[in-house]
Formats: sequence, structure tokens, C-alpha cells
Amino acid sequence: MRRYAVAAMAALALLAAVLLPGPAHAGSVEPTPGTRLTDDRGRVLTLRGWNVGDKTHRGADALSAITERHFRDMAAQGFDFARLLVFWDDLEPEPGRYSRPYLRKIEQVLDWAHQYRIHVVIDAHQDVFGPRFGHRGIPEWATRTDGLPFTPHPDDWFSEYFEPAVQAAFQHLYQDADLRRAQARMWRLLAERFGGHPAVLGYDLINEPMGRINAGEDLPTAARRIESRQLTPMYSRIADAVRQVDTDGWLFVEPTPIVGEGVPTGLGRIDDPKVVYAPHLYNAAMEAGGDYDPDSGWLEAYETAVVGYPHEHGIPVVVGEWGPLNGGLPNMGRFHDDALASMDRYSGGWAGWEWCYGGGYCAMDVNGRLRPNKERTVRPYARAVAGEVHVDSYSPATHTYRLSYEPQRGGTTELSLPPAPVGRRVVVVGPASARPAVVPAGKAATVRVTARSADASCVTVVVTPTRTSSSSERGPGQYAELTLSMEP
Repeated sequence: MRRYAVAAMAALALLAAVLLPGPAHAGSVEPTPGTRLTDDRGRVLTLRGWNVGDKTHRGADALSAITERHFRDMAAQGFDFARLLVFWDDLEPEPGRYSRPYLRKIEQVLDWAHQYRIHVVIDAHQDVFGPRFGHRGIPEWATRTDGLPFTPHPDDWFSEYFEPAVQAAFQHLYQDADLRRAQARMWRLLAERFGGHPAVLGYDLINEPMGRINAGEDLPTAARRIESRQLTPMYSRIADAVRQVDTDGWLFVEPTPIVGEGVPTGLGRIDDPKVVYAPHLYNAAMEAGGDYDPDSGWLEAYETAVVGYPHEHGIPVVVGEWGPLNGGLPNMGRFHDDALASMDRYSGGWAGWEWCYGGGYCAMDVNGRLRPNKERTVRPYARAVAGEVHVDSYSPATHTYRLSYEPQRGGTTELSLPPAPVGRRVVVVGPASARPAVVPAGKAATVRVTARSADASCVTVVVTPTRTSSSSERGPGQYAELTLSMEP
């Protein structure tokens, strides 16, 4: 992403005013049994991380902005997940000719991720379709416009999705047999090349898909039609192509971006046993640079809209993108805490937008310090739970993490404890032990919890700050401000 522009933001804000209820409490939403991500050992996964990409460099310089430092610094803050942007226009610059240097660069990035124990989802990214319209994504040779007009909106780029030429290009991608085959071949190549890589968890099949809005349709109606009639069969076709070469990777499927205003998806069932619903969490007003309004009801409406589809189909949720443009506004601390609490209720993970070093959406400043309120994302969590999870919660007010689960025989649960200005103590209730049980201030640790009895009915793990004279004075926004290394 990202920035919604003025005209598009106004349209979405009007839509939101119609759709959003008043403020409500959404705390009653609970994960449905069987809707968790799992690893190859059957452990329940929680993904916490960031998008990693390079939209600037192309051709021989593609992906050059991504370095080992990205993954080293993410791991140092306790994160275990990266959504890696790749572009079809770089991968296949001419029909049937795939770039071997680009594939090698992807592999290098995956090697860095594996070195730092970070799971990766490979994201086929597009913005406003692709380079034909001044962006990245689908190659020019696969862009068919029917000669319809396109007017760029440099300060209003999201509005470009509604340009006739862009809408025609999506229509052809969904309906033209040769483009369907080309897209499936591209995905089969990626899955065959990287499906066996130890860092790869799965594949995000297309970023923020859009489509043609028919005469007389409003945005919610158009979105549900596109999702039902075009995205669902497209995802099924790509799933078939991937499964020819990779039977293990998770398939991440997205609705249109209209979900961000609390519109339930029209996606149908994707006939595959390892599908993840991967919506994005963005608010039109904040995308335009505005502050969070905790009384608007937007976040509650979004949560209500997002949980229906995965509950109906029994699949996990991972929020593929989220995060405000301006994290330093007065209500942004509240937003981060509210959004994190909301995602904890219904999702198995998230990837913030984005892990880079600078301003805007970047998680880090140029000196390697977390930018305002981004430190709130740095908190303890369970990377992998060997058993059935009953309670998984974090209190930003007390910096206390609690996990309660029914352990499985012979399994080891792993907790990620990121660095903090005060130390942490790990207390286990039940027939299990944790190593280490104490983590010093400023140190990160992976805590392994092993049940001593195969018949243990419940294990509870509580992580609290080590009490010091100053720890009680620290607020949530001060808890994890640590400077990372600057080496490339």
C-alpha cells in the first residue's frame, strides 16, 4: 500500500457512514476450533511481523533495497513473519521468459529469513494493476485495456482503480483464457522453485484485487460480485496450479480492499485444505493522514465484517497489511492498542505495513529506532503452541502475557519474548517447565515450554515484567524503545 487519495477517501468515507454502526464492544469474538494455522509438527502458529518489499528498483536492481538487516532487525524485536512482495512484471518481463536473476534474488531474501527463523509468505503484489499504469505488478504484455482511457492521479492514486482502462485490464485477467494460463504458470513456477524452501510458509495469490464496477452498482455490490464471480474461481485455478508442485504451502486469499470499510466479503469456498483468509485493515480517513477516532465504530464494524467468512468456511485469518500513515497523531497509541486487541480476537497473525527505515509507513526511523507507537507492536506472544489453545492474551497496561493450553504429547511450545527496558519472569502453572524462566532487561529470548506429563490437562504460562523501581512508571509507549544496529 498505500495511501488512499482524496476522492477515493471521500467515497469510502461516505460508504462508511452508511455501513458503520455506533460504537460497540467486539470482545466476544472467539476463534472457531480448527481455524488455526499450524506448522509441519502440528503446532498452532501465531505470526507477528511486517511486509518487506522494494517497489522502487526493477530489472537488474530488483529487490536491492531488501538486505539481511531487515530480517536481523525484525528478529531482534521478536518478530517471526514477513510478507515478501514479488512482482510478476519483474519475474516474467516477456511472455514465457522468466528472469533467473530475479528468482535468485528471491532465494537470497528467503535464505536471510530462514537464517533468522522468520516465516515468509510470498505475495504476488500489484498496485493499480501494473507498470502500464505507472505502478508495479502485472506485466504490460498481460495488460489489455480495450483502448479505454486512463488518466493518472499522482496525488490520488487509489482513484486510478476506477479508471476505465484499469477496470478493463482486471476484467481481461479474470476472463481471458491465455492470461489465466499465464497467471497459473507463473504461480506454478514460484511454488515449484520455493515450495521446499524452509522459510516459505505459503503464498498470497494476489494483492488487493479489484475489478470492473458495472453501471448502477455501488461499491459493496460490485465488490461482492467481483469476489464471488471472479476472485473465487481465480483462486481455485491458482490453487490447482500450486498443488501440482507443492501440497504443503498455505494459500492466502484476499477480498477486495472495500473490506476496510466493514463490507463482508462475497468470496466463495476455495476447495483446498490449507486456505487462509488474508484481508487488509485500513481506514480511509487514516489513509488520508487523519487521526484515529475511537468513537466512530469503524474498528468494531471491520471486525464484525471480517469474521463471518472464515467462521463459515473453517479457515484461519491472517491480516496481510495494516498500519497508519501517521503514527504520531494524538490517538494513534489508542489505535495501535485497539487494533492489536481486535486482531488477537479473530486472527492467527498479522503483517504490518511496512518494515523499512525512514518516514511515512516505515516501522523504523533512519537510525534503526522504532517510530512513534510502533513499539506497541513489540510484545510477547506464542510462536508455536504444542496443543489446543484456550487463552492467549496480552495486557498492554501491565505488560503481562498469558497463555493457557492443553498440551500434546511430546511437543514443545515456543514463546517469543522481545527485548524490553525491564526484565521478564516466566511462571508456569501445571506439570510443565520453561527455559529460560527469567530474561534480563534489554535481551530477547525464545522460551521453550515442555510438558512433563503426557496426561496434563492444562498448562498456563504467565509472563510478567521483572519489578524494578522504575518499571511501574513506564507506559505502554515506552516499553520497548531499543536502537538496533545500522550495519547493512
